[in-house]
Amino acid sequence: MAGSVLAALAAAFVTGALARFAVPGPDPMPVWLTLAIGLAGSLIGWGIVVATVGNDPGWVGIAGFLAAVVLVLAYRRFVQKRPLWGPGAYRFPKRGFGIEQYRERLQRAGIDPDSVASPFAPAAPGPAQPPGSAPVAAADDPTENPAHYLQLLEELHDSGVLEDEEYAAARARLLDRLRP
Repeated sequence: MAGSVLAALAAAFVTGALARFAVPGPDPMPVWLTLAIGLAGSLIGWGIVVATVGNDPGWVGIAGFLAAVVLVLAYRRFVQKRPLWGPGAYRFPKRGFGIEQYRERLQRAGIDPDSVASPFAPAAPGPAQPPGSAPVAAADDPTENPAHYLQLLEELHDSGVLEDEEYAAARARLLDRLRP
């Protein structure tokens, strides 16, 4: 019995994670919400398949995945209040479960959450400095402790807040700032 429950939870988590990946743009959410979306999607999909074609395991998996995608879209639209497509879909959310913690982590890493995962936003130019002058280091400047900043970026990347391209871009920006 415990093995069946664990298998169902693992399958629900995979279904929820795949549904999140199927929807373009960032959808940071806690693990429990990914699991809940996958479980609810699987149950809804199972109900639809049983009502229409009988208990066919192949169709249950497909319908469960599609129902989970619909739940992710509903979460984005009605909880996060974000568009489902277009430039607004690629912006980091301002509301939702766990969003404040993700935003704080990004800000502590020196990353503006409103510029994360937005391929449509132009890159913000750095502050203008006279040629040949040394950059002025602020108290929270990542060049003051680059190892700590890189560790924060790595944690954000590993937790799924930053995608591979975003991680590489932030790391490249830091390394460019460190060069004389």
